[in-house]
Amino acid sequence: MASNIITSADAIFTLTISDLFNAPITLENWGSDRAWEQEAVEMAEAQMSIDGKLNRGWIPRAVNQTMNFSAASGSIPYMEAIITEQQLTRTILTLGGELTLKSTGRKYTFTNGCMMTGSVAPNGGTVLEARTFTFQWEKVFPAGI
Repeated sequence: MASNIITSADAIFTLTISDLFNAPITLENWGSDRAWEQEAVEMAEAQMSIDGKLNRGWIPRAVNQTMNFSAASGSIPYMEAIITEQQLTRTILTLGGELTLKSTGRKYTFTNGCMMTGSVAPNGGTVLEARTFTFQWEKVFPAGI
């Protein structure tokens, strides 16, 4: 894309929870300071041999992601539904996700994921604070849109 626009405001993140809902959910009303973030993924392990040769290999790693939502977000009931279902059934739901960044013309597909941690209620301050949820994904695939 020739433009130098890098806004997050036009991003669309959809979450698929096929065990609970028939259609993907569009997440909305993100936290203002940091909406979502992914940790850097370690992709290689290296060893230096005694004679000075560097040996390396690819290693599989999960992708950790944090999402933050305003306390008033319409996405909160969906996050709470995941937490409730996992507590009641004592099992982990499998999730899928897709992040579309219109500003950069990129799309990211998140596969075979699960919710790892979740804020069970908002923290109270001068106003209700944003709520944080973490997810772990098996793979993330980038593509153009």
